[in-house]
Amino acid sequence: MKRFVRLVFAIALVALTWIGAGYPQAAWAEASLNNADAKLATEFGKKIDLNNTNISNFKAYRGLYPTLAQKIIANAPYSAPEEVLKIGGLSDRQQSLLQDYLDAGTFTVTEQDPIFNEGDHRINDGVYK
Repeated sequence: MKRFVRLVFAIALVALTWIGAGYPQAAWAEASLNNADAKLATEFGKKIDLNNTNISNFKAYRGLYPTLAQKIIANAPYSAPEEVLKIGGLSDRQQSLLQDYLDAGTFTVTEQDPIFNEGDHRINDGVYK
């Protein structure tokens, strides 16, 4: 009985290896991408997307987290990064800070994507570090 199980296992292993070898690695990686991964591979993954980035990503930028980040998220969507300066109730310091980040090219704007905007997770993404 043990020999039979070993034989079946060996045949299955050879068959799986043979099937996997016929599927190119690049095609496998491409097939595993979803819309979120595809978007993260663009400028979105390198800058703060004012329409899609969640609040925890603002932590990396001094002065934006949490108060200003909440205002930015609450006033989305934006059609251009410069629209962030039109948020009502900003102090002079906040406007200056936003202008500095705009000048540095920190922000981008893409169309709102349900993958990143569904529910409340832009404000509370459940990541507590």
